[in-house]
Amino acid sequence: MAPRPPEQARTQGTRVRAALHSGPPATGAPGTPGDPVTTYLQEQAAAFLRALRARRESGTSAAATEAAVHALRGAAHRVEATLHTFRPLLEAEWAEQLQAELNWLSAVLGNEYACAHRLGRLLGALRRLRDEEGVRAAPVPAQGHPEGPLPMGAARAGALLDRQLTLARNRAHSAALDALGSARFHAVADAVAVLASEVPYRRGASPLDPEVVGALASLTSHRLADAVAALPLDRAGAPYNADASALGSAAPGGEPQDAPWHRVRGLLRVRVYAAEALGAVPEARTAPGARALDRHREAADAATAAAAAARTPRIAPPTAYALGVLHAVQRQEVEAARHTFQRVWREAVRV
Repeated sequence: MAPRPPEQARTQGTRVRAALHSGPPATGAPGTPGDPVTTYLQEQAAAFLRALRARRESGTSAAATEAAVHALRGAAHRVEATLHTFRPLLEAEWAEQLQAELNWLSAVLGNEYACAHRLGRLLGALRRLRDEEGVRAAPVPAQGHPEGPLPMGAARAGALLDRQLTLARNRAHSAALDALGSARFHAVADAVAVLASEVPYRRGASPLDPEVVGALASLTSHRLADAVAALPLDRAGAPYNADASALGSAAPGGEPQDAPWHRVRGLLRVRVYAAEALGAVPEARTAPGARALDRHREAADAATAAAAAARTPRIAPPTAYALGVLHAVQRQEVEAARHTFQRVWREAVRV
């Protein structure tokens, strides 16, 4: 399922619409070996339910709970993406509602671990900055601590980040517990349990027609190609781009310029899941690009957290300085990830 030029998307969409209106298949029934969409959705629904049971049985083990939540979110992502890809075959209202609810659940369950990961990333970066500055600083005072605004503010900056992100993590943990006990969550779990045994297709849908299913899966490649074409890949031609970093510093977290890259990351994942649904092995040549976009998202979110901490009222100038340096370093990592993506993606599409 290699990426195709964006101009092919309209032709492909015409083929999809024609295939969808060609009537139901002559033989077969959903759930048979010739029905990959049903098989994949039911497999992922079963994985969701197994992960949910593991989450309930994890007890006080933090590692077991995290592993179960990771599996639960992975299954939710796959079901959500498959509903999006093959929406024309499915009952529209049912698919739209379940997709939205799975997106809500995945976000609620992932916030706690995102906060913990963000804190670890920022504190690690702050330690490296402090140590590098300490090595360069001279002279070293009698008490053994290097001079300079970064070492002076690093400890307080770390304490501030620890306090803010730990509070955010605790709130996210409480929100996740509330969500798992809510009627809304039980409705989602019931819907997934039903999905594990029956997939609601619209009347006249053709889930057994390989041309229809293949055409819908191929549209994920065209959407991805369109989104990549909209990226400023030429600007990402260097590992560090001062102009792009300045744009990122002009707005909190650099959200305006980050959003198109996050969209490509999501579409790339949808394309991988579409390939999985059809039994295809994900293309190894696009994996480095996916990893680069993961790093991009992590660095962008960390920069946002550092910028938010720097806006805390009445913080000392050395603390604000350390947080500003930390924010700049994370934005540099954003640009480095973009450079990696544009390089490996262009290599992939040339193959």
